[in-house]
Amino acid sequence: MNIVITGASKGIGKALAEQFAANGNTLFLCSRGETGLYQALGELAQRFPEVTIKAMPADVSDKQQVDQFAAWVLSAAVPDIIINNAGQFIPGSIHQEDEGVLDQMLKLNLYSAYHVTRSFLPEMIQRGSGHIFNICSIASLHAYNNGGSYGISKYALLGLTRNLREEMKPHGIKVTAVMPGAAYTASWEGAGIDPGRIMKASDIAIIIEAASRLSPQACVEDIVLRPQLGDL
Repeated sequence: MNIVITGASKGIGKALAEQFAANGNTLFLCSRGETGLYQALGELAQRFPEVTIKAMPADVSDKQQVDQFAAWVLSAAVPDIIINNAGQFIPGSIHQEDEGVLDQMLKLNLYSAYHVTRSFLPEMIQRGSGHIFNICSIASLHAYNNGGSYGISKYALLGLTRNLREEMKPHGIKVTAVMPGAAYTASWEGAGIDPGRIMKASDIAIIIEAASRLSPQACVEDIVLRPQLGDL
């Protein structure tokens, strides 16, 4: 299958790339950071030399770059799976955060998934199959202290995902909201959190890849994962 993964240079995105590559899929990866993306590409190519893995730097909060990335992918293949993983967490409180944080969070955590998905949907609808995974968050379900505009953007991403699920039913395209709790990624490095207290990025990748292999008659609508001891 042809898999598109955004934000693929590290963390959950890189774990997803590893999981899908291990099962022989063709990957199309993007990330804002060119250096990190090509470093990840090199590591994946070394580990999975028999798999086709391509990468293009792109900031998917910028629609023009989304259009360029989508055209690059579509010149080779129509995606079977799109994983909208790119995003950012800026902690804070609505009444105290800097001006512009909400705009930034919406661009990175909502509009990116909106534009990436819309870029590929016409071809996927014409084919009549596909699967879209949006990496939401536990913050999509419950507000929490210091969540601020990040929480707003993740609530909105879940709303996008559920609306898209309804729209795509007649077209044979599955849509899944993924709502992970704390997983050990670069965001947690230096935070003083015991890595054993929170999930591995690979845990999220494993469950997503498994959900992607169900029959056309089945769709996992929501995936909720939390650390065994609960949220922090």
